[in-house]
Amino acid sequence: MGILSIFRRKNKEDIKMTGLDSSVSSTELLNETDEKSQEDQIHTELSLHPSWNVENEQLYVLRFLNNDLAPLKPNQISLAGIELNDDNEGIEVTAFVRNSLAKGIKFHELTLVLLDADKKLAARHTFDLGALGEVPGRSSRPWTFVFPVHSIVNREFSHKDWTLAIELKEKHKLDLHETWVKAISTEQRENLEKLVSSLEAPKPGEVNFYGLNAQIAENKDLQVTMLLRNGHEKNVAFHQLPLIVEDAAGEKVAEGSFKLEDFELKANTSRPWTFIFPASLVKKENPDLSKWRAYPIQ
Repeated sequence: MGILSIFRRKNKEDIKMTGLDSSVSSTELLNETDEKSQEDQIHTELSLHPSWNVENEQLYVLRFLNNDLAPLKPNQISLAGIELNDDNEGIEVTAFVRNSLAKGIKFHELTLVLLDADKKLAARHTFDLGALGEVPGRSSRPWTFVFPVHSIVNREFSHKDWTLAIELKEKHKLDLHETWVKAISTEQRENLEKLVSSLEAPKPGEVNFYGLNAQIAENKDLQVTMLLRNGHEKNVAFHQLPLIVEDAAGEKVAEGSFKLEDFELKANTSRPWTFIFPASLVKKENPDLSKWRAYPIQ
């Protein structure tokens, strides 16, 4: 997306930034930290995408706007709103993408939110920012983002003092059912929290299972404990869960269906749960459970 939209219907003397600044930690967003930085304030130099041909007058305006930006703190990624246009295609937002790190950075997918002057949501959309290219260290790169119509929740807001912001996804975390809260020790809970934080989070929109323990009880029942992991941004309810368990040889050990009452897996969380297959459903004697997997029947 080009940047020339900010010059539509305006002379360069009329161009003023109508949006505000927002920033996030580069450590939280990209796991990148400039540990050697000794400066409290970092000024970012204008950086244009290599494919853009900008007229001298427009370059002058962009430099003027960039020079007027407040300095960043170390280890910040910032969006500074330049201009906003609303039309039938959606809401077009132009902003400086700013990097206070000494090294260049690349983005892939980012969820951005457009907020009105009261910080209320106007639009939310996930952008593929591969086309933005590498934003050099300590630089500001102007870019235009288009929020499609379906991403807009409110169009009736002032086009002044709005904010374009990066929405940081909350870290995937442990969620214990009340029965587990009462049943496990503080140490067991801490170990589960460490495990959940160490695992790669489920992909957006994905629900998967992570095996914790499987064993044959004295009464020959098979007890399988797993983490049910929800990568959705909304809660997921389970009512019936049919499962197959395979052992280290890849052979079916048990198959059964479990009724789950009032079982809701919260958004972006993992919940441990134990499934007990009665001995009558265990199909293999002496299974090798040194390695196993359980998965839902399609």
